[in-house]
Amino acid sequence: METYYIFAEMRIISRRTLREFWEKNPDSEVALKFWFKKIKESKWNNFNQLKQQFGNASVVGNDRAVFNIKGNTYRLIVAIDYEKQIIWIRFIGTHKAYDKIDAKKI
Repeated sequence: METYYIFAEMRIISRRTLREFWEKNPDSEVALKFWFKKIKESKWNNFNQLKQQFGNASVVGNDRAVFNIKGNTYRLIVAIDYEKQIIWIRFIGTHKAYDKIDAKKI
């Protein structure tokens, strides 16, 4: 028997991570709230569909995608389960901080 998932919107885990980041980096608040709203309204079955909506997103392996936030001031890494329509926020930070991590493993 096959299992089917029906979700009206993408679940994002967790908004709190974004809020804590914008409280420390107020210039990111508007961009992160916009990103959150757009992602929540999305439904993708694969990275190609994500890329159609967010042309600047990059795949980095292990179902991870990188988004440029606020005109490429910040980087946001998420892990995506397309089947269950869940996104886990794995990293948010500056390019300098991003350069110090392994986006495939975080």
